[in-house]
Amino acid sequence: MWSYRDRMEASTSETTPLSADSSPQDLVDLARYPLLDLKAPAAIALARECRAQLNRTGACELPGFLKAEAVELLVREGDALSSLAYHSVARGTPYLEPSDPALPADHPRRILDDTSVGVVAYDQFPADSPMRRLYEWDALMAFICAALGKEKLYRYADPFGALNLAVMRDGERLHWHYDMTDFVTSIALRAAERGGDFEYVPLIRSAASENYPRVQRLLLGDNGEVVRVPMHAGTLLLFEGRNSIHRVTPIYGETTRLVVLLAYDTKPGTCSSKLLQKSRYGRTA
Repeated sequence: MWSYRDRMEASTSETTPLSADSSPQDLVDLARYPLLDLKAPAAIALARECRAQLNRTGACELPGFLKAEAVELLVREGDALSSLAYHSVARGTPYLEPSDPALPADHPRRILDDTSVGVVAYDQFPADSPMRRLYEWDALMAFICAALGKEKLYRYADPFGALNLAVMRDGERLHWHYDMTDFVTSIALRAAERGGDFEYVPLIRSAASENYPRVQRLLLGDNGEVVRVPMHAGTLLLFEGRNSIHRVTPIYGETTRLVVLLAYDTKPGTCSSKLLQKSRYGRTA
């Protein structure tokens, strides 16, 4: 039986200078994204531009963050790991909480929709996994911290949720929802044959206003303010989803959509609840 590494290295490994043993800094286009010296003028300017994008729209795209050959390497890893993914199906509101029966039937906090996705959990990545080494690379976390304008970041302490590979297959999708965290960091690896678009409405709510009428119109089909982010392999996306409602449109075709999710927080020791672990990974820590 082939091992995880055998499956990764098979067929295309001779065509790329990168291998499963490559260091994290070999994967990133450092000429375009100079993250090794964050005090250098180019890095300072890059972080400033990231923060400006986030302030304008709640999202920051860094296309070509991974080299093309790095994308090939991580796609092979993703395919090798994808059979381990736990595929969940859930139905809920955009607020990731139970529907409130005291509200009118068309209120956003009562409108239910379906979400279905497959996830490979952090503890399922081998110690020598390139994705895992990239996530555990201090230089990457320091750059993301600078780009977000935070004083300090910590990796999640969650044994399942710190690093995830989202594996979405035909028919799966994420419904309109807000995140319960301040930001999400993801790296696109492979798009689906059709569908699988990331869509969001920038800053639709705030601490001062839930803007329920506009959210209601969106849930009922008014897409006038929706921003679509085409999925390009190798793009690093920083997204502040607490106030920007978002979704992934349904997947069509045999090609699985692969996205790496890297979890950080401004507080140490962050873990998911047992309920979230059970629903997302099918087990608890």
